[in-house]
Amino acid sequence: MKTHFRKAGWIFLPVSVAGWIITLAYTGISLATLVWIDSYYNSLFISLVRFFPYFMGYTVIWFWIACNMSKS
Repeated sequence: MKTHFRKAGWIFLPVSVAGWIITLAYTGISLATLVWIDSYYNSLFISLVRFFPYFMGYTVIWFWIACNMSKS
């Protein structure tokens, strides 16, 4: 199986095109969710509080993918 991520300390770095596509999709979905939530609230603090569960869910999924697509 080809390695798409490389572990560097506690983080994973994309090392292939597929890894970069996955990371850019994760970033795009996270930013789109933040913009969607921010459009409903006037306070940045409330927007970030509402965004946090989505961000953690997306991050866990990205981390799981990165763990499974890296060298063990």
